Amino acid sequence: MDAIFKRASVRKFTDEPMTDDEVRALLRAGMAAPSGGNQQPWEFYVARDRATLQLLSEASPYAKPAAGAACAIVPCMRTEGLRFPEIAVQDMSACVENILLEAVDLGLGAVWMGIAPEPDRMAAVSEIVGAPAGLEPFAVIALGRPEVEPVAKGKDRYEEDRVHWLS
Repeated sequence: MDAIFKRASVRKFTDEPMTDDEVRALLRAGMAAPSGGNQQPWEFYVARDRATLQLLSEASPYAKPAAGAACAIVPCMRTEGLRFPEIAVQDMSACVENILLEAVDLGLGAVWMGIAPEPDRMAAVSEIVGAPAGLEPFAVIALGRPEVEPVAKGKDRYEEDRVHWLS
């Protein structure tokens, strides 16, 4: 559970690039997420060039960290050919969380910036990455080496009064 409690949203990064192996490890972690009926609704765009990162940072008022990131991963959700389309959003959320946890294990910083379900943000990101119809941007994940060591809020948020034991 170390990665869970060490995870923190990192919004400022150094100029040091990420390796292809690091990016593949993050994508592999995302693709290892559980999904309803094993439908795996995800596809990914990986941005590393400054111009694209800048455009992604302007796609949402909350996406500014992408401009200074070494890399941004844009997980997109397929909308066609899914067994259980009504739960694809949960699948995508599990995928993004896996990427965030793998970033911790790799010593990287990351922040999840929501794009879906906002139509204007989804359209802007779709245009930036060139996503075809049937593939909807779900999030932008800014990644890189943290400018400062992240301080995870990591406190145990367990609250017994939110647990209802059934006999």
